[in-house]
Amino acid sequence: MIGIIAGTGFYNLPALQGRPSEEIKNKFGTAKITRGIWNGVEIAFLTRHGSDHSVPPQRVNYRANIQALKDLDVSYLIAVNVVGGIDPMLKPGDLQLVEDFIDFTSGREHTFFDGVQPEGVKHVDVVDCYDATVRAALRESAAALQIPLHEGGIYAGFNGPRFETPAEIRFAALSGATVVGMTGCPEVSLAREAELRYAAIAVVSNPAAGLSKEPITTEEIGRVIEAASARVVSIIEGALPLLDSKK
Repeated sequence: MIGIIAGTGFYNLPALQGRPSEEIKNKFGTAKITRGIWNGVEIAFLTRHGSDHSVPPQRVNYRANIQALKDLDVSYLIAVNVVGGIDPMLKPGDLQLVEDFIDFTSGREHTFFDGVQPEGVKHVDVVDCYDATVRAALRESAAALQIPLHEGGIYAGFNGPRFETPAEIRFAALSGATVVGMTGCPEVSLAREAELRYAAIAVVSNPAAGLSKEPITTEEIGRVIEAASARVVSIIEGALPLLDSKK
């Protein structure tokens, strides 16, 4: 089974229309997941914020979500992150394949190995946290569809739900970040701890704070996401059989 996690603007998949969601319970909480077949592949789909966007980024139960996908025997995991563009080469509507992250979040349950669980404390290597096989499948699918997919994404994670300040964006840029978002961390590192092979597509919805004279509005972000969603869905659809053949 292949897992798909999405957030703002991606609340359902056309291939799963009419399928009921399930509540998957584990020791960390409950995750709502919709299962079905897409392009001949069994998938498990999860939307971080809920179908009505009622869960803010700092309250997403990342541990429950990842544990639920682990318990369903998901092997590969594809995430979609809506982001602000820090790299001036990235424009609204552009897509970037993420390769690394910087976690500026705080106060989140960011590990399974917190000393409370029976597994005890473990120190997990997060080099190559974004799996090369999953990234290659997304890259190959985008190339076959002639959809531009930028490489070299460095994701900066901030708490939200407020947008970042211009000073925070300058700081993230100095750290090498190319995009900024609110939900990629600790999701990516938890996936690594759970030994799920994870990769992410960043959808640039707007220039990050301070990089444009125009104010950031949710209405404009919504328009950009709506325009980009079909390309993202097509890339994932094409990647599914490529990954399924490698299991």
